[in-house]
Amino acid sequence: MAEKSQQNYASASGYSRTTDHESAPFQTDEELKRQKRIKLFIYIGIFIVFQIAVMTVFGLTVMKVKTPKARLGEISVQSLTSVPATPSFDTKFTTQIRIKNSNWGPYKFEAGTATFLYQGATIGKVTIPKSKAGMRFTKKINVEVSLNADALPSSSKLGSELSSGVLTLTSQVQLKGKVELMLIMKKNKNASMDCTIVFNLSTKTVKSLTCK
Repeated sequence: MAEKSQQNYASASGYSRTTDHESAPFQTDEELKRQKRIKLFIYIGIFIVFQIAVMTVFGLTVMKVKTPKARLGEISVQSLTSVPATPSFDTKFTTQIRIKNSNWGPYKFEAGTATFLYQGATIGKVTIPKSKAGMRFTKKINVEVSLNADALPSSSKLGSELSSGVLTLTSQVQLKGKVELMLIMKKNKNASMDCTIVFNLSTKTVKSLTCK
């Protein structure tokens, strides 16, 4: 009787172990599926964060529209004469008007004018033709400039400055245009220039050129 009870117990225990072994794979499959779902959600989250980062960088760099800058290039003096007693001066020189476009798209600008002044009084102008500065490119326009004191008022302090051996002029530009991005976005931007030119009358050269 005791032996039969042990067999029944063993049989019952074996059935129980068999049942446990059979249920273990089922639980493992569920766990694997759950882990796969978790990984999938993690990958989706990483992808979304990555896309947001890319779009942010793209918006702050490529799609950010910067104002183009206009500057005078190197000045080559062809002639420069001055008479402090009159007072008067006459000069001719060549230079470049440079339109720097730092955008990821072309900058198309309308025709404009570069104005040269002495103490706020206009003494000459040169025409800037309608053109385009390509993507991240500096457009260089060669110009010839002829200036004299004929248009200055008699109250000008020109005589005292010429006697000191220097001549200080300024040049200004305002160009209207548009920056094009991705062939669909257009943004109005005006390129401006404000330069100061100081001539050395004794050497007939440019002493300094500063632009802002």
